[in-house]
Amino acid sequence: MLDKKELDHFNAERERLNDIVFEYAGLPLKRFFSLDGQTYRDDGVLPVKQKELIALVASLVLRCDDCVKYHVMQCRKAGLTDNEFAEGSGIAVIVGGSIVIPHLRRAMEVWDLLKRENDEK
Repeated sequence: MLDKKELDHFNAERERLNDIVFEYAGLPLKRFFSLDGQTYRDDGVLPVKQKELIALVASLVLRCDDCVKYHVMQCRKAGLTDNEFAEGSGIAVIVGGSIVIPHLRRAMEVWDLLKRENDEK
């Protein structure tokens, strides 16, 4: 069972590994990371929570557990509702098929943990 400590570890490890990447990254990789960050800013037509939901659906379909975990956290931070999360998750399963379901289970676990943590505050 996932707990808050594991999510904190995931974030810390992601940051640590990104620091290593940037130590060696050339200009093309740095530009890619910059473009990635700019994509999710709140300065376009789509609000951040829609951008993050799109990213979550794509991550589920591509079956990238690290990406799924990250975008679930970002969706939660952006104010996505339970119903929006569930509907987007359903789209991911329709697009990606039943092979997405194991990744969906882990996404739901992260969502549930974050929701319970927020409810306790």
